[in-house]
Amino acid sequence: MSVRERARKAFHATRALGLPDQEVTPVLEHLLKLFNNNWDLIESEDYRALIDAYFELKENKGEDNRKNVVGDYGESSRLPKRLCLQDPEDQASPTKGSARQILSPEELGKPSVNLQQGATFLNKKESSSSGCSNSCKKPQQQPVTWEKNRPLHIINDITKGTENVKISLVGEIGKQELPKFTYMRDNIIYQDAYVHISLARVADEDCCSGCSGDCLSVSIPCACAHETGGEFAYTTDGQLRDKFLKACISMKQDPEGHESVYCQDCPLERLKNEYKPEKCKGHLVRKFIKECWRKCGCNMQCGNRVVQRGITCKLQVFWTREGKGWGVKTLQDLPKGTFVCEYIGEILTNTELFERNLKGSGNEKHTYPVTLDADWGSERVLKDEEALCLDATFCGNVARFINHRCFDANLIDIPVEVETPDRHYYHLALFTTRDVRASEELTWDYGIDFNDDEHPIKAFKCCCRSAFCRDVKR
Repeated sequence: MSVRERARKAFHATRALGLPDQEVTPVLEHLLKLFNNNWDLIESEDYRALIDAYFELKENKGEDNRKNVVGDYGESSRLPKRLCLQDPEDQASPTKGSARQILSPEELGKPSVNLQQGATFLNKKESSSSGCSNSCKKPQQQPVTWEKNRPLHIINDITKGTENVKISLVGEIGKQELPKFTYMRDNIIYQDAYVHISLARVADEDCCSGCSGDCLSVSIPCACAHETGGEFAYTTDGQLRDKFLKACISMKQDPEGHESVYCQDCPLERLKNEYKPEKCKGHLVRKFIKECWRKCGCNMQCGNRVVQRGITCKLQVFWTREGKGWGVKTLQDLPKGTFVCEYIGEILTNTELFERNLKGSGNEKHTYPVTLDADWGSERVLKDEEALCLDATFCGNVARFINHRCFDANLIDIPVEVETPDRHYYHLALFTTRDVRASEELTWDYGIDFNDDEHPIKAFKCCCRSAFCRDVKR
């Protein structure tokens, strides 16, 4: 096989994971130099060496103060953790020679360009340096071995084309079972949940039928902005306004400092003791986002339709190294206040969820359910079919893989009203609480009380490693 064809196949494998060609090219050059132009080592196990080297470099960005971006994979670079040489004192350094460049993805289709033996490198100042750690002695080429000889399992798109963007999954074959669930883009009622969506329930004063185009482009906010104090929650760039985001974060981090409402007959307490339930412990009065909907006159590109347009961020499901199981990372930089995804699952009543957990054999791995209790205190008595929650164990979207982190997570969940003013049901959207860098794991605070031993859903052992972890018994 020609070098041109091998390079083409390498880029095809990395594109399937959403990796930018311009960032992969210098990593591939570095590995060819390190492996003495041995393509077999790069192609082995579905290009594991190339993929590991790319993500290892991404993870190392920020671990020190050195400039260590992909384009500078030279003096400051080191071997990926998952690659090791037989003798750590005999790590091989790149051989010197004529500077030749690997073909860019665009140049691969040009027949006039000729690769020579595949030993192709950029003519940089760094090419004259060894690129080794301080433990390197004289340059020697040694066979490369794996720490764990397991191939990667790569799923190109777990959404099966249902989302706006592909979401890949990467894991080691034999190390973990692939998740078994049905991917869904939208919430769906399991059985008894009461979700009443109709145009008749949306009053004229609760929509902007007189608007056209983009509601955010007009100087006076329309009726849909009333919920957020007369101004929209979003900026024209599609991010949350800083003032609104700060208020939501404050509620999440200090719930006791904000208003709560109390049910006369709390559904959660009824599950604990049906015959003699305790008093409601309170539900935080959450801030809602009210998005435009079908009865509004604006179009789908309106700036107040962020969540309903779906996922636009490049995400990837991966197997974590901290014992947390599967996790989600972003493959692109995300500014503060960016909508990442909605938490999708089956809509259950709390009774259905409780019964589902009782019927389980104990061997199933359940995702932690989300209680839609943001407006429970508005009514004196809440019927069981109106006390709803979301369970993504069997049906859900990428959010089911996002891990919990106490207090300082980089995502926050915010209720979003779209189809109905009835707040027994609403959408739960996840937004970034700060700027998040590419390859950083995404986390959100599930709001778990680890000390509540009587809660119908038992808390898991927290592995978040946050300095503010609430699981003091861990």
